[in-house]
Amino acid sequence: MPLFLVQNDITTIDVDAIVNAANESLLGGGGVDGAIHRAAGPELLRECRTLGGCKTGQAKITKGYRLPARYVIHTVGPVWRGGRSGERELLASAYRSSLELAFAYRCKTVAFPLISSGVYGYPKEQALKVAVDTIADFLSSHDMSVLLVIFGQASHIIEKERLADITVFLDGDGANACPHIPMQTGRTDESISQMLRRKIDEAGISDAQCRKRANIAPSLFSEILSGACARPSKPAVTALAIALELSWEQAGELLKKAGFSLSRSSRFDRIVEFFISRRNYHIFEINEALFVFGQEQLGG
Repeated sequence: MPLFLVQNDITTIDVDAIVNAANESLLGGGGVDGAIHRAAGPELLRECRTLGGCKTGQAKITKGYRLPARYVIHTVGPVWRGGRSGERELLASAYRSSLELAFAYRCKTVAFPLISSGVYGYPKEQALKVAVDTIADFLSSHDMSVLLVIFGQASHIIEKERLADITVFLDGDGANACPHIPMQTGRTDESISQMLRRKIDEAGISDAQCRKRANIAPSLFSEILSGACARPSKPAVTALAIALELSWEQAGELLKKAGFSLSRSSRFDRIVEFFISRRNYHIFEINEALFVFGQEQLGG
């Protein structure tokens, strides 16, 4: 953990490894593949010539050369053929193979493009779901930070029906929106770390389960739970409320412990409330919506 969506040029990101959406020859091409080869320099192509290609769904690794990243992990996603030719399994395998290779090379930070969503024609919202599901499953048992780099218009990654529903909710008059929950004005006998501990016990989940559901790095979670981090960020505290599947009012109480309030005038708050009101506590689906609407994502 964690996993975040970003809009950026993957060739400029300073991580341990970036993933290249390559073709089976590994000898360069268009799109992100061509951009990575151009940025890395001719040394990358020379090393790729020694690898003997790569099958769809598998991955191979090279040095990063002139890139900020130490490594380039080359993987081949499937061409979209309507969804009935094993495309989902092959795409999931491309992500999983890349992550396993990154872990084997002790990479702590990895950046992915949205594999197969360009010239290979995989529908973006479906490609994103495969990416998020596969990466989240891997991160449930491995400590690694992953960036999923989105190229082009962000709204294309979210289902049209959900995008429309959220837009209507945000554009409403607020009659059914979350009430304003004022910030606490004085100290109580329970700190945020104590309240968090109580809520985890009440939920009947482990600390590790809570942390992973909240998309929070182990070090930050430990600091919050121990009280060493007296004022965690609002996205981190909100993520913990989502991980614990709290009601809107309960989420407001947890946030008040960290000195934050919830308000119908905040687009961030309204988007989170949209999901809580529907009892959808899938943190990555919430983050997709926050990303599309230009808000900070949950976690830390």
